[in-house]
Amino acid sequence: MKITSYIFLLLLISASTAWADEKQNAFSPRQGATELVVKTIGEAERSVCVAAYSFTSEPIAQALIDAHGKGVDVTVVLDKSQRKQKRSLYHRLKERGIPTRINDNYAIMHNKFMVIDEKVLQLGSFNYTKAAEKRNAENVLVVRRNKKVIRSYADQCRKLWEEADQEDGVTEGTTYPTWGK
Repeated sequence: MKITSYIFLLLLISASTAWADEKQNAFSPRQGATELVVKTIGEAERSVCVAAYSFTSEPIAQALIDAHGKGVDVTVVLDKSQRKQKRSLYHRLKERGIPTRINDNYAIMHNKFMVIDEKVLQLGSFNYTKAAEKRNAENVLVVRRNKKVIRSYADQCRKLWEEADQEDGVTEGTTYPTWGK
């Protein structure tokens, strides 16, 4: 009887762990934040939607370009400050064929999150910038297996994308975004 109870308890713990949220985190400066973001982008199979205030991180831009090159649908929506910010990678992303829009509907579009394959959420205070990695104290959190929260962020990313400036939008011939289809 005790062995059966013990086995049942182990199975119950295993099952609850398998269905529980999975989270990873990292910090900056130089405590793995950029690496975690890049790694998470690298796991994408279908789509990556980025909503970001500032974007000057070369490694993160390259990870998005690489994902796009592998056929992953990548979209980026940025704050209006990125149109003219000297070090912004806004123009580079667009030049590489990544659908990128500017959302100027807010005083500041201060988001910092990514939704990957509508199954993974990366968020935190971490701006996608060199300064965030090298000089600032910021954080990154990656969440998996929380459908309700991830869906909420996917819907928000879609909203920010759809209300963003069309003139800064989809590269000719692109049929994106395809989230939720």
